[in-house]
Amino acid sequence: MEVRQSRTAGPAVDSADVRLVRALRDGDETAFAGLVERWTPTMLAVANGYVPSRTVAEDVVQETWLAVLTGLHRFEGRSSLRTWVFAILVNLARRRGVRERRSVPFSALTRDDTGPTVAADRFLPPGDEWAGHWSAPPLAWDLPESAALSGEVRHRLRVALDALPARQRAVVQLRDVLGLDADEVCTLLDLAPGNQRVLLHRGRARLRQALEDYMNEAHT
Repeated sequence: MEVRQSRTAGPAVDSADVRLVRALRDGDETAFAGLVERWTPTMLAVANGYVPSRTVAEDVVQETWLAVLTGLHRFEGRSSLRTWVFAILVNLARRRGVRERRSVPFSALTRDDTGPTVAADRFLPPGDEWAGHWSAPPLAWDLPESAALSGEVRHRLRVALDALPARQRAVVQLRDVLGLDADEVCTLLDLAPGNQRVLLHRGRARLRQALEDYMNEAHT
């Protein structure tokens, strides 16, 4: 497979990318293994939006890493390395989705994306003096940092993230886990800016609700 340089708009390659690309081109197995470990969960989440099963998504991710290895000499730094890698992933996932007879584009997936961000019963009803205000406001989180970063909290967040609808999960992964900016995500996933903002907001709100549920359990 020929890997072309992504035209995705994004920041010029930085010094960290330069060092990483050099290490990968020099055959540094540790650098490559670290990259695979960090990016594969997000790659699976994105690929899963285009193909019918996780098994197929895993195949797409493996094919992407192979394409990255064979195409590194063509990487010109017009985008960040991660944007380039994810552009390859999306192109492969789209083609595989067509072959697997899943023709619905990522931008058209709407499963569970239209409900309220926060449950209506969390707000006072119409007719109340304070209608629309919180009836049950979120708890203040006063745990020390060590508790907030505990394995249990990370586990709850991972479970909640995996349970998000495909579009929300991919956008949250790309924005909050990998740190891509909004323009990069819109280009990669073929989303309108407003749609990207809504998906990010809804995904973050669900993750926050998962943390709040966990905190409620801890206080009972």
